[in-house]
Amino acid sequence: MITIALSKGRILDEALPLLRAAGLTLAEDPDSSRKLIIDTNRPDVRVVLVRASDSPTYVQYGAAELGIAGLDVLYEHGGEGLYQPVDLGIGRCRMMVAVPDGFDYERAVRERVRLRVATKYIRATREHFGERGVHIDLIKLYGSMELAPLTGLADVIDTILDKGLVIDAYVRVSLVGIELLTVDARVVVASVDTYLRFAEAVDRLDISQEKEGLPGLVGQMEENGAAHKTKGAAKGAIEAASERLREFAGDGGEREGARSSRQRRRQEEE
Repeated sequence: MITIALSKGRILDEALPLLRAAGLTLAEDPDSSRKLIIDTNRPDVRVVLVRASDSPTYVQYGAAELGIAGLDVLYEHGGEGLYQPVDLGIGRCRMMVAVPDGFDYERAVRERVRLRVATKYIRATREHFGERGVHIDLIKLYGSMELAPLTGLADVIDTILDKGLVIDAYVRVSLVGIELLTVDARVVVASVDTYLRFAEAVDRLDISQEKEGLPGLVGQMEENGAAHKTKGAAKGAIEAASERLREFAGDGGEREGARSSRQRRRQEEE
């Protein structure tokens, strides 16, 4: 059984067309179903819906063969034991520094004022300010970052901007214009063998971050007519994705054995 870890929201919405292009459809609508494990049109493939921050963990410990996660999540996770063979080119956004209107951020940094920074991205924030010699006190929050400076909880916030949209003017928070991280969604795997298979397909199709990525290739295929059998890169990408899934399914027994071995080793270490 192949398990794919996905998180509800933007990543799921943008990943579903890619799965369909690879020949996979969900048996139920994740928006209306209360199930967290959803079957697909293939008996050997299922999707598990998890929190965005948990997706790499499911892959790391063998509960899922592959997942799709944002770079922000992977950066905070640390990526131990994980490989990122494909940048899917979906879920693109930016992690930015923002302050209340009227706060002189540049002056505060220049005068080496110790800042209180509210964020859910502790690692990225600590490294960003540390590299610039700015002294900070980190405050971990899980949402509604824009409220932190308005209530006096923090001087500065780090927040994710979806497609570059400006923060809601109602909360009177302005961008400083400093980008911590450009975020996109990646395929995540834990097996070296799985990584090599993806890497081989990507290299063969000459897909890279500088190019359109899989969504662009899928779009090209749909525009040109999916029924028309061309030898274009789009068709090759979809075939490669389907091929990867078929290969995973064919090696199901081997993967189950490998997963059991990893779990036994982990139990022995503990």
